[in-house]
Amino acid sequence: MSEDKKFALKMIIDGKERDVSFEELALSNNLAQEALVRLLIDKKIFEPKELIEKMELVKKERYRMPEQDKK
Repeated sequence: MSEDKKFALKMIIDGKERDVSFEELALSNNLAQEALVRLLIDKKIFEPKELIEKMELVKKERYRMPEQDKK
């Protein structure tokens, strides 16, 4: 039985084609985001507390619960 895997993108590195899975892409994005956050904190661009506060704000804005039925 063959698996039909879906790939996020196709890359060509040194003339060789390579499929990148959604899992690999998510991991790569996660690593890049963590490195960027650490760098910004190390350079005193913002404090960890500010990041957490901003994440909570974005969470509230983006993931609002549906409003109750209006009557």
